[in-house]
Amino acid sequence: MAMLRRDKHTASPDISSQRLRAAWLYYNQGLTQKEVADRLGISRSTVIRMLDEAMKRSEVQIWISEGIDTCLELSGHLERIYGVDEAVIVPSPRNETPEAVASAVGLALGQFLSDVIQDNMTIGLGWGRTMTASLSSFRPPRRKNCKVVSLLGGIVAVRDANPLDYTWRFANQLGAECFMFLAPLLVDSVGTKRALIDKCGLDAIYDLAEKLDLAVVSCGDIGPYSTSLSEGFISRAELDRLIAAGCICDTMFNFLDADGRSVDGEINERVMSVNLDTLKNAGHIVLASGGARRAVAIRATIRRIGCNTLITDESAATELLRLSQGDL
Repeated sequence: MAMLRRDKHTASPDISSQRLRAAWLYYNQGLTQKEVADRLGISRSTVIRMLDEAMKRSEVQIWISEGIDTCLELSGHLERIYGVDEAVIVPSPRNETPEAVASAVGLALGQFLSDVIQDNMTIGLGWGRTMTASLSSFRPPRRKNCKVVSLLGGIVAVRDANPLDYTWRFANQLGAECFMFLAPLLVDSVGTKRALIDKCGLDAIYDLAEKLDLAVVSCGDIGPYSTSLSEGFISRAELDRLIAAGCICDTMFNFLDADGRSVDGEINERVMSVNLDTLKNAGHIVLASGGARRAVAIRATIRRIGCNTLITDESAATELLRLSQGDL
């Protein structure tokens, strides 16, 4: 799939900067200007301008020579081994707490989405710490005729984040029409779920999800830092049962095993979210998550829904490459 087109390029010296990426590919990997343009989904004239700007700013000397090459090298390996179109790798924070990692990866996600969203797009959003953190750097130009769709239900007792609030804030910054998934994240039965979809207008959400131009999701590991557990969505006993059944991953509150298959259990039938198999058909899938402990979740999610753009950090990237050795 072709890379998403960028309309602008930030002046930030962050690893996600397209200018630095272009400089690395051209000067360190020996690609031609046309090859760089094709790789990044931009025009050759834009590449020429970016290379010139990088030289004027001394970024080729300062940034590429001071460790940025490690992240870009990891990016190239991930793209080749996992088959993603683009891997954006940010430096891992010194204090690798879940909050710090989410903030670092979220910053890159917000910058990426600011650059790639175009007029007339239908955008589906998951949620999580990383995606909420992306709002701090999400500064897109106002777009015409965009639709933003929440891909899963909300939370009754809100703590740190709520998918409905995230979707609304995202749509507001974009100037887009917002479609809210007005239902609890988890209901009591499959019958209740079916009734909410058929009789309460949620079918519009599912219809829009069938034709997404862009799907943006995150994923979580199953363990002591699991969002599902820490936010009180499920009990410790329920989590233990999922783990015993082989669960290693929570993607949009769908519980998956290491191969990306849904873990047997009625909880997956009661979650109010768009089916993961539906997301496979999105025009472009962005997966954003970081931290070494989440590498298994990232791999499982890629196996289940695919991924065009992966945004993560050095620790997760290094662990993903280590895990890939077992796949050879």
